[in-house]
Amino acid sequence: MYLRLLLIVVFLSFFSSCSQNKQVYVPTEFKDPYVLYEEGYVLFSRNDFFNANKKFSEAELNFDDINLAAKSAIMSCFSLYGINFYNEALNNIERFLKSYPADINIMYAEYLKAVIFFEQMGDEKKDINPLLKANKQINYFLKKYPNSDYAVDLRFKKDLIENQLAAKELFVAKYYISVQKWIPAINRLKIIVNNYNNSSFIEEALHRLVEIHYYIGLENQAQKYATILGYNYNSSKWFEQSYKILNKDYVIKKINKKEEKKEKENLIKKIIKMIK
Repeated sequence: MYLRLLLIVVFLSFFSSCSQNKQVYVPTEFKDPYVLYEEGYVLFSRNDFFNANKKFSEAELNFDDINLAAKSAIMSCFSLYGINFYNEALNNIERFLKSYPADINIMYAEYLKAVIFFEQMGDEKKDINPLLKANKQINYFLKKYPNSDYAVDLRFKKDLIENQLAAKELFVAKYYISVQKWIPAINRLKIIVNNYNNSSFIEEALHRLVEIHYYIGLENQAQKYATILGYNYNSSKWFEQSYKILNKDYVIKKINKKEEKKEKENLIKKIIKMIK
């Protein structure tokens, strides 16, 4: 009997101690999401993107309406983009795409993702990964939303990306040429010819292929690339250089400005004569 009373006293003592140390849960104060969104929008319109992001994020958590929560989330993404927090913005976009897959702003989120990758591109001497990511995301967007207004902008950006990728390949190819590593150089130049034939570097790439193949004794291959260059770009300086390689007796004609003016005047006179 004594033992039982002792156990009860110990138990009550322990329970009392726990009760005194126990933290009481106090629910966080409810904040009106409409007010938070409005405050975020005002900050956003003032270009205070850092604080706007906070308000939009808070509004998203308090909205019961999934559409308004999604709208807050996409505005948060754009706010982070506005202060060049690219990694945070991309993380938020990925979360948005997973959380709100049926939202009307999905297309805009995919577009913003492409723009962020595009804006992180460096020059041809730097890391190529942002270029590849931007190209991949733009290709995805153009395939999924080919007729959207955003597609026009991304097609223009795609041309710039392909030009940059071609510049990167040419930069590496020239390095291999400088150390006389002909096979790697040829492989890099072929990437430009096969994948980036609309870039501004295609003509030089073809010329370098003529140059290398002729130098290592593969004249038939050199002639093949010279033919492609001549057929498509027979008025370019690179075709003229390639033609000179394959025709040693050819002298590149240099016309000074006076001679060029004289030739134009003679042409005009001939045209007037024909009209009369």
